[in-house]
Amino acid sequence: MTTDASLILVIEDELPVRRFLRASLAAHGFRVIEAETGNEGLSLAASHNPNVVLLDLGLPDGDGVAWLGRLREWSRVPVIVISARGREDDKVLALDAGADDYLTKPFGVGELLARIRVALRHAQGIAAPSDATIELQGLQVDLARHEVRVDGREVRLTPTEFKILVLLARNAGKVLTHRQILNEVWKPGHTGENHNVRVHVALLRKKLEPDPMHPRRLMTETGVGYRLRDRETD
Repeated sequence: MTTDASLILVIEDELPVRRFLRASLAAHGFRVIEAETGNEGLSLAASHNPNVVLLDLGLPDGDGVAWLGRLREWSRVPVIVISARGREDDKVLALDAGADDYLTKPFGVGELLARIRVALRHAQGIAAPSDATIELQGLQVDLARHEVRVDGREVRLTPTEFKILVLLARNAGKVLTHRQILNEVWKPGHTGENHNVRVHVALLRKKLEPDPMHPRRLMTETGVGYRLRDRETD
């Protein structure tokens, strides 16, 4: 039995599988919390900071790979995919999206426990996940729920706008070049050049700024890039 009472988050929609995992893990000293949807799983990951996540891919509110991508935007918790999908391309897709391991159903308890032990060992020494919410001068970015509020008012962002905002918020006060934003949001090698960044920043300003022509949050550093202010006067 494990002695550290590690917390395992199980994201699985099938009740019999959850019961099996809960009983097996509890019998070996693990604490277990459960979610049957991806949205509920993200909320529990943000509020409970589990040591390992067991993630099914066939969830009722979306594919598990998509939820994994959202989790990876703010958390480095080890994720072991548990899925009936055994094709090589499914495994590659999940691992590329940020999974640490992939276990095909059906599987034995011994193999699952071994994979969890490996995940826990790999997690040692890794910094704790960043906070699931970033707050800056009336701007609140909820990374787990993909929600943004400005002075208490919820604003709707596209996925690309949200990625840009998260990148700027995590580097608040620092100037990010057009190339840095392109590489992080669109990935290296994208051919859109700086135009994509300028267009999306302009759209983002319309949603974040009372007066987009005279921004007070999302600042332009002429000829260089953009900076999200981290205090009223800087």
